Amino acid sequence: MRIARRFTTAGSSAYHGIEFRTVASEIRNPDGSVVFKQTDIEVPAGWSQVASDVLAQKYFRRAGVPDRTESAPEDGVPAWLWRRVPASGAKLGGEVSARQVFDRMAGTWTYWGWKSGYFDTEDDARAYFDEMRAMLARQMGAPNSPQWFNTGLHWAYGIDGPGQGHFYVDFRSGEVKASRSAYEHPQPHACFIQSVADDLVNDGGIMDLWVREARLFKYGSGTGSNFSKLRGENEALSGGGKSSGLMSFLKVGDRAAGAIKSGGTTRRAAKMVVVDVDHPDIEQFIDWKVVEEQKVAALVAGSTLARRTLNAVMRACRASDLDGEGRFDPKRNAELRQAIRAARRAAVPENYVQRVIQLARQGEAEIDFKVYDTDWDSDAYLTVSGQNSNNSVRVTNAFLNAVEAGRDWPLVRRIDGKVHKTVKAAAL
Repeated sequence: MRIARRFTTAGSSAYHGIEFRTVASEIRNPDGSVVFKQTDIEVPAGWSQVASDVLAQKYFRRAGVPDRTESAPEDGVPAWLWRRVPASGAKLGGEVSARQVFDRMAGTWTYWGWKSGYFDTEDDARAYFDEMRAMLARQMGAPNSPQWFNTGLHWAYGIDGPGQGHFYVDFRSGEVKASRSAYEHPQPHACFIQSVADDLVNDGGIMDLWVREARLFKYGSGTGSNFSKLRGENEALSGGGKSSGLMSFLKVGDRAAGAIKSGGTTRRAAKMVVVDVDHPDIEQFIDWKVVEEQKVAALVAGSTLARRTLNAVMRACRASDLDGEGRFDPKRNAELRQAIRAARRAAVPENYVQRVIQLARQGEAEIDFKVYDTDWDSDAYLTVSGQNSNNSVRVTNAFLNAVEAGRDWPLVRRIDGKVHKTVKAAAL
C-alpha cells in the first residue's frame, strides 16, 4: 500500500497543531459516594467531557502500564516500530493520556501491517502510523470498543498473559491457530453471533455458551444468540425427566453477563437474546422483563411499608407506660395492638411483627429494615433477572399473516415437533 499524508507532515509530530488539555473524570452513586475518580487526564482540547469520561472510565488500561519502557529489537522491523517492554526498575500503573491510547492502537496496527507486508515502503508505514493517530485525536474516526480495551497492550507495554481460548489466523500460513497469549493476539472484534444447541454440557451446548460469552465479555465484546433450539418447559428429557425450560437457562446466562464487567471496567456486557415466535415458552419470554419490573415495584413498596409499620410496632413497645411484660402484650397495650393491626393490613409477615416485639424485649429501640429504590444499579434490580439481556422475538411472514387474519398460532415443541399449545396470533 502507498499511504498519502493528509493531516500530518513527515518529520513532525502526529499531534502537531492539536491542542491538549487536562481534565478530571468521576462516577458517583445516587447517594453521592464515588465509584470512580481520576484526575490529570490528558485529552485533546476539542474533546467533550463525555468523550473524556468514556476514555478514562472505560478504555484506559488501569494496571500493568510501565512508567518507562525500552525497545525489544526485532529483525526486519524498523527501530521506531519495535515493540516496547518495561525498563529495568520501571513502576507499573495505568494510562493517563489519550496519546498513550492513540499510540498503542495505531502503533500495533502499523506493526501488524508491516509484518504482513502491507506497506510498499517504510515511509508509507510511518505515514500510516502518523495519520491514524492524528485522525483518532481529531475524532475523525474511531475503532470499536475491544480495540480501545485490548489493542497495543502487548506492543506498547509488554503486557502479556496466558491464552484465554481465542484463535487467530497466522498471516504467513493462513492457518487458524490457538493463541498462547491473551494480548499478543488480542480480541479486537466487537459483536459475535453464537449458536447454541439443545445440549447441557457438550461443546456448542448451553453451558459451553456461557463460557464462550464470558470470554467475549471479559475483553469488551458483545454477543447474541437465537435460543429457539432449546426445548420448552416440561418437554421430555432423554433420562426420563422433564426440561426446566428455556427461561431457566436464560436467567442463568443473564446472571453470568451481569457479573462480568466488559474489559474489566465499569462497562457492562452487551447480550442479545432472540427467540422464535413459535417457541413453547414464547409467552413467558415476552413477559419476562415486565414480571421482573413488577418484582422491583413490590420490593420498593413492600420494603417502605414494612419499615414504617415495623418501626411503629417497636415504638409502641417502647412508649407504653405499662411495666414489665405488659408493654409487649397487645391485649394490654392498645397502641401496640393498633400498630400490629396496621402491619397486618400492610401484609407484613406475622413472624416479622413478632420478631420486632422480641427485639424490643431485648432493649432495641429501632429496627433497621432495608428500603429499596428504583435506581437501575440498586439492590432491587440486582435481585431480579433479565436486566442484562436485549430481548427480541423473531417473527415470520406466516405469523404476521395469522395476525392479519385473526387466526390461531401454534406453539411447537422442539423435540418432537408437535403442537404444545395454540394461542391467538394477535395476543402475542
